[in-house]
Amino acid sequence: MNFILKPYKELTVDELYEALKLRSAIFVIEQNCNYQDMDDKDQGSYHLLGYDEGKLVAYARILPKGLSYKEASIGRVVVDKNFRGRSAGKELMKRAIADAMELFSTNEIVISAQCYLERFYSDLGFKIEGESYLEDDIPHIKMRLLV
Repeated sequence: MNFILKPYKELTVDELYEALKLRSAIFVIEQNCNYQDMDDKDQGSYHLLGYDEGKLVAYARILPKGLSYKEASIGRVVVDKNFRGRSAGKELMKRAIADAMELFSTNEIVISAQCYLERFYSDLGFKIEGESYLEDDIPHIKMRLLV
């Protein structure tokens, strides 16, 4: 997988379109969740796009301190369903973690993880904080990574 990292203002129209299309395919269609994906946080974030043979197959949004949490954060993590089970998600998150640490000079990242992915994020070093909660009617848990 080849990665491109860009701030919002440097995304091309096609890159933004493909990112939003992939996010919608997973979070709205696949998860059958009717919610507003565009939350006005994209503009202040960095966007990590993962390509396989020219097709966007993985994406994550890297948020600076203060945009979602007082700490840096990673969100909107998605992998095309045809690329799951091939370590694409792990590769995406490892790259997103490294990029967040470098971009924001931090060793701490907070995420709002879907509960069914708790083990995936725990395997990457994230620790649970608090109780689970509903976000857009999907169970989530706050998790923190300290490196």
